Amino acid sequence: MLVINDPGVRRFIRTAFPFAVIPAVAILGAVVFDNSKHLIISLGVAVLTLFVFFSGYEKKKVGTRRLVIASVMIALCVFGRFIPLFKPITAITIITGMYLGSETGFLVGAMSAIISNIFMGQGPWTAFQMLAWGLIGFIAGALSSPLKRSRILLLTYGAVSGIAYSFIMDIWTTLWYSGGFDTGVYLSALVTAIPYTVSYAVSNLIFLFFLARPFGEKLERLHVKYGV
Repeated sequence: MLVINDPGVRRFIRTAFPFAVIPAVAILGAVVFDNSKHLIISLGVAVLTLFVFFSGYEKKKVGTRRLVIASVMIALCVFGRFIPLFKPITAITIITGMYLGSETGFLVGAMSAIISNIFMGQGPWTAFQMLAWGLIGFIAGALSSPLKRSRILLLTYGAVSGIAYSFIMDIWTTLWYSGGFDTGVYLSALVTAIPYTVSYAVSNLIFLFFLARPFGEKLERLHVKYGV
């Protein structure tokens, strides 16, 4: 498994890729490239996501162990997308980021999107789903200490994440509809999506309320036992 050893390179990848490079690729894919090339964009985001993950670990053993656990969490996310109406993918991504770190949270969120879309349907929206869920997991890792201490803060973050996911996906809707960013179209998309936004926020609250503690306890045991 690739391990990036240079601290400066690791810091650059961890900072620039999630918040600048991957968003730029997703936006350019929606604006510049034809929709028939969406798989190339999604695969490009997937490769960049792997670099984000690898940048978090200096030791191959730790990274490999964490990758195995991340694979299980991705499988749970993919399975969860088949649940009607309320889907646990965002909640599981948040829990992963909290207990396994920002890089793993980004990996689980992004890869869950592209893998589950093999069944749900790939499209030019996939890159934005990867970005949205990846960022939710990454930020959950950055906020892990306060989120672990306060259930209210965790549930609040879950609700805000549901809203943020909708806001990011409506950027894609606007770019797809207008061929560029139009504020009026974006606001219309936000209003139209209110029922879905509410369902995202509520489902995150429900799943985090019931899953955060039992999943967290098991991931903490793995941390103690295997050092992941």
